[in-house]
Amino acid sequence: MTMIAELPFLPDAVIFDMDGLMIDSERVSIACWSQAARELQLPFEDGFWLQMVGLGDRDCGQLLRQRVDADQVAALLARCHDLYEARTQAGLPLRPGIMELLQLLDDHGIARAVATTTRQPRASRKLAAAGLLRFFEVVVTSGDVAHPKPAPDIYLLAAQRLGKHPTRCLALEDSPAGIRAAVGAGMTAIQVPDLVHPDQALRALGHRIVASLADAHSLLLTHLR
Repeated sequence: MTMIAELPFLPDAVIFDMDGLMIDSERVSIACWSQAARELQLPFEDGFWLQMVGLGDRDCGQLLRQRVDADQVAALLARCHDLYEARTQAGLPLRPGIMELLQLLDDHGIARAVATTTRQPRASRKLAAAGLLRFFEVVVTSGDVAHPKPAPDIYLLAAQRLGKHPTRCLALEDSPAGIRAAVGAGMTAIQVPDLVHPDQALRALGHRIVASLADAHSLLLTHLR
């Protein structure tokens, strides 16, 4: 088993991605994209949707327009939105270990924020439905910044709203785009890969990569004992 380097400090704040990290929603999202494309008889293979994990609406739209025309993109987006909203209202499962990690941070008074590409009001609805919203002082979405992940803007804004310096913040992410955003903001980053695993180019950023949120919990616990 590969040893994970200890955190260099106890962070002043921990900033969390949402989809794929806290909420097990990426599989649901991909299923909705795939179903919508099949219903509309659009030429997408199932593996295509992995490219969209962690990206904002604009970047996803650019990927789609490389394959189909603007009217087809609009129809696909609308159908996928309806399918996803129905699944969200039915409730989405949590990623293992998230409640224990959030409770640990809450018990020790460590500030927490969400930095997600999901826009409002959907982001807050999903967090509330999952029982997570109460743990966060700040929720920042891609609608709050000019440039979504992988740009660092969303993490810089989350730190600013918490009143913390980015270099004293820990970021938790699952996607490559999110890790690039967090590292670009100057934060210490831990990746908990879900559907998309880091390639050599991403690993070269030097961030910590762990198998589960329980591993992230253990890294923080060393500074809290």
